[in-house]
Amino acid sequence: MPKKETIVVFSAHSDDFVIGAGGTIAKYAQEGKKVLAIVLSYGEKSHPWLKRKVVKSMRAKETKEASKLLKCKSIFFDLKEGKFREGYQEANLQETLLKIIEKEKPSKIFTHSHEDPHPDHRAVHQITLEVFEKLSHQPELYMYSIWNPVSFKTHYPSLYVDISKTFSLKLKALWKFRSQKVHVSYPFILLMYKAIKDGFKMRARFGEHFFRIK
Repeated sequence: MPKKETIVVFSAHSDDFVIGAGGTIAKYAQEGKKVLAIVLSYGEKSHPWLKRKVVKSMRAKETKEASKLLKCKSIFFDLKEGKFREGYQEANLQETLLKIIEKEKPSKIFTHSHEDPHPDHRAVHQITLEVFEKLSHQPELYMYSIWNPVSFKTHYPSLYVDISKTFSLKLKALWKFRSQKVHVSYPFILLMYKAIKDGFKMRARFGEHFFRIK
């Protein structure tokens, strides 16, 4: 049996991979591809009044439910919010990530945009680049947007994916993050605007837009 084509998506927090690429993940999975989401933080600061282990368990459960809907697999790491670089270096996480990606040999890797104002998202962008440069094979490398719906500095080639048939799955997956109240923390109107705008570019109902950086 030939090996399934594999796609890897880097995600700073538990819901980022769904917000940024959920429709594409579901589409690739329906096409028979294996999709792996590498989530670098549980996002424990979302509930500072709860014990850390309680938040971790809650966020992990929500992510697993969302991943099941999208038909992808998710792997968690335990970097602290606001201290991604320090935690990445202290845990020698580069070696672990390299082993995972070398084993999976993905055809495409997706990560956060360098234009995103969130420091953890920018840190994951840089971490992905560092890991990418050490790979023995060279997959295509793309970035997706979360808090920067309009790109002002990017001149990379674009990839538009028609998610007309999977946009509803993306929304259902986002609603699995009950603790995040996604409809408040990430405005629904912004999500719709991006999906319609990106779909318009390819004469589709809904789309997702990525930039190829390698």
